[in-house]
Amino acid sequence: MAELPVALESGLIFFTDEITAGAGRHLHLDSHPVHTHSFIEIFTVIGGSGTHLSPLGTQLLTVGDVVLLRPGAWHALEDCHELEVFNCGFAPEMLRRELAWMREDPLLSYLLFEGPYTPGHQGTLALHLEADVLAEYVAHLEPLSDLRPPRTERYRADVIGRLSLGLGLLARAAGEAKYGTESPLRFTHPAVLQAIRMLEADVTRGWTLQDLADACHLAPNYLIRLFKTNTGLPPLAYLAHHRAETAAILLGTTDHPISSVGAAVGWPDQSHFTRRFKAYYGVNPTTYRRQRDQAPVVEPGR
Repeated sequence: MAELPVALESGLIFFTDEITAGAGRHLHLDSHPVHTHSFIEIFTVIGGSGTHLSPLGTQLLTVGDVVLLRPGAWHALEDCHELEVFNCGFAPEMLRRELAWMREDPLLSYLLFEGPYTPGHQGTLALHLEADVLAEYVAHLEPLSDLRPPRTERYRADVIGRLSLGLGLLARAAGEAKYGTESPLRFTHPAVLQAIRMLEADVTRGWTLQDLADACHLAPNYLIRLFKTNTGLPPLAYLAHHRAETAAILLGTTDHPISSVGAAVGWPDQSHFTRRFKAYYGVNPTTYRRQRDQAPVVEPGR
């Protein structure tokens, strides 16, 4: 099975093929420096041992451990001993296109949004799969390693289907750990979905709660209650998290001035941008980019 087609440059891992989703195995023999991703990564341990560093803290890895990282989230590996991982990555745009329906599913929404957006997680969610579920998960997603250009033009449905099956398994495992197996599931309210789409489609707008409530034809306090029940966050807090994540991607993938990045995500005042970004990533935008630029350039999986 081929490795996931990625490269690490200046602390950022990115796809090297023109793909929107892929999977592959990697063997880590030593360490892997602090880095971020331009895509959503699902890091799954299938053999060996090691130590994982992320916003969640230090974790001793065992077979079946899974870490999902939203774009911009950082992590690193230390003390790896034949650590074999199965990596799956997909472009965040898929969550606004082919996989947009996942926002409406309570388990998938928790896996991809609410869990990583939990305060202090900084875009990271950890879970564990039992042996039988782990084997099924890998079996669903391994074929993605062969569905690369030019085959993706003819097998787009296979890519979406395989990815959906794998994410479904992870979502059930994460949901059961969070909510148990007996709790009734609450599907995302249509007004919340509408509000999310509007916020993400016009991120630079100076949104107020009243603006958003008027657009959704709801009272502001009712919209807050709906949003918190469905996402765990008030509307403007969700917007702030989305802005910070978008800024992290821009800081990692471009050399635009810090002020331009802030303006591009709706925070034109640089001091305000710095404070809001640091609240999510623990460092200011300048330091975040400097860490990228100072990171060693190595080949992933080595």
